[in-house]
Amino acid sequence: MGFQMQPYGIQAMLKEGHKHLSGLDEAVLKNITACKQLSTITRTSLGPNGMNKMVINHLDKLFVTNDAVTIVNELEVQHPAAKILVLAGKAQQEEIGDGANLTVSFAGELLQNAEELIRMGLHPSEIISGYTKAINKTIEILDELVEESSEKMDVRDKQQVISRMKAAVASKQFGQEDILCPLISDACIQVCPKNPANFNVDNVRVAKLLGGGLHNCTIVRGMVLKSDAVGSIKRVEKAKVAVFAGGVDTSATETKGTVLIHSAEQLENYSKTEEAKVEELIRAVAESGAKLIVSGAAVGEMALHFCERYKLMVLKISSKFELRRFCRTTGAVALLKLSRPSPDNLGYVDSVSVEEIGGVRVTVVKNEEGGNSVSTVVLRGSTDSILDDLERAVDDGVNTYKAMCKDSRTVPGAAATEIELARKLKEFSFRETGLDQYAIAKFSESFEMIPRTLAENAGLNAMEIISSLYAEHAAGNSRVGIDLEEGVCKDVSTLNIWDLYITKFFALKYAADAACTVLRVDQIIMAKPAGGPKREQPAGMDED
Repeated sequence: MGFQMQPYGIQAMLKEGHKHLSGLDEAVLKNITACKQLSTITRTSLGPNGMNKMVINHLDKLFVTNDAVTIVNELEVQHPAAKILVLAGKAQQEEIGDGANLTVSFAGELLQNAEELIRMGLHPSEIISGYTKAINKTIEILDELVEESSEKMDVRDKQQVISRMKAAVASKQFGQEDILCPLISDACIQVCPKNPANFNVDNVRVAKLLGGGLHNCTIVRGMVLKSDAVGSIKRVEKAKVAVFAGGVDTSATETKGTVLIHSAEQLENYSKTEEAKVEELIRAVAESGAKLIVSGAAVGEMALHFCERYKLMVLKISSKFELRRFCRTTGAVALLKLSRPSPDNLGYVDSVSVEEIGGVRVTVVKNEEGGNSVSTVVLRGSTDSILDDLERAVDDGVNTYKAMCKDSRTVPGAAATEIELARKLKEFSFRETGLDQYAIAKFSESFEMIPRTLAENAGLNAMEIISSLYAEHAAGNSRVGIDLEEGVCKDVSTLNIWDLYITKFFALKYAADAACTVLRVDQIIMAKPAGGPKREQPAGMDED
């Protein structure tokens, strides 16, 4: 019998195969390193000149984008500490829809500075209390930097919308914001309800069609379906619509029956009754005044034949979400089975036509008068990845519109706000006593990451720019930011670059929270992973 060592300490407590990391070196600094790696990835994509990342996910789908949320979502981050940053970025995306990159990059910068403090000998809890004080102070200062009279805003005034949306769209599609912003703001203003706070992002749709270029992008009041009409009628105007969710077809009975047929006449009559039944149903629909039938499932041959005879246009929408949106656009009620619709259940469209755009047949459903339910931005571009990126820019613009409906206050963009925050926090740290002041000073230094990154991504000399920004701000010009095109510091009110206050507020808050959460961890205990084959999550499924 071999001599066996008895396990002792934590080994005796946990199963074999567990991992246990504790202490500053193993747990805290390793966590910080992982988070730094993540923020290094997203940081180079920050701002208008941000680089694109090429991410290929586990399903071999290719993403070419500088949108931080897409990047961190598709990377499938495994490290538990870095996951906290990913969650902070996702929270920002859910809350505002823009500024996730700022969240992840800023949290990484905070942790990097915390690492220097730990190496100097500060305890993580002191850093956390300093960071907490600093973020509270930051929010106070941010309130002071809000532009006067920016809280009074008419969300239906295109110019005001564009000035607030420009920065968000430019950070995704630099140089094309002047084409995209008017489109997005038009689409948003059209579907904006009476009370702007109830604005629904889902009402602005995006249809991506290959071919053409950015200048071919248009906006449609109504919907654009990527399918051809069934049947030969391709256009109706000012028509009533009947929507059938269960498909337009003869319904077979559930029971099985045997029919005994004695003579040829009976056989003829047998098939005639089916025809007569279908015709009766279709005629009932036609008589109700509907000129357009929308089906949620298959359209039968015979039913289609009678629809043609009664001059009914037939559309097929297989996605049930798309069907719901169609009902929202037209004000129709989806009926379950083919029957005569009552006048209340009919919807109305101004025109439905099949058009050919770039070799693809699409059905354009327009509804100009019937309220402001759905509008669609038709994007054109040469490749799929360009279209995907354009779609993300539009999404960001629409989300920004939603945020400005809630709170329209703005702060100076182009890193002017960050430098001012850094300068004022630095002054605040000198007034603090105790060890907190070092953490607050580091927190204020972290803000320099933003102008530094913006400058580096644009290929400018970062040190020069930051020092001239500080000099300008010390002289009292609190609105001076970086003009990336000319590579000099300018007043942002002349450049017309504004960021939404609410975006900055949540991004900085989430970043500080995430950084403090990572710093609070001092031990990582991982149980032995369960055996058995790994279950892959099916693509496109949510967590819940």
